[in-house]
Amino acid sequence: MPRSRLRNPAEKRVAAHRHGHRGEALAALLLQLKLYRLRERRFKTPVGEIDLVAEKAGTIVFVEVKTRGRNADTAMALGAVNRSRITRAAQYWLARHPAESGKDIRFDVIFLAQARWPRHLINAFPAV
Repeated sequence: MPRSRLRNPAEKRVAAHRHGHRGEALAALLLQLKLYRLRERRFKTPVGEIDLVAEKAGTIVFVEVKTRGRNADTAMALGAVNRSRITRAAQYWLARHPAESGKDIRFDVIFLAQARWPRHLINAFPAV
């Protein structure tokens, strides 16, 4: 296996952070092309972060973006999604936006991998 050009853990962490932000930007663009309206990006709560909050046809969609290296295994990446954290963060978002409480909600996951088309998994899991 070739050695990484990054020398220390801090450089690797910064590179992973940048890679994640690029993935979120690509996922946001994908959603906009699918006529979703973006409501929030990287919404931070005391219980966790929601990558994207979007809306389409009266449904609030909480989106987790998973960026992986080449030939990512979707099943493994879906297993890495912390559903309870996302659900709690979504409840926090809804509490902060009481006018949206009557709308339907769902949880989607967008998988991104090098040299592959993005995969949008609609209604990936139920609210826990």
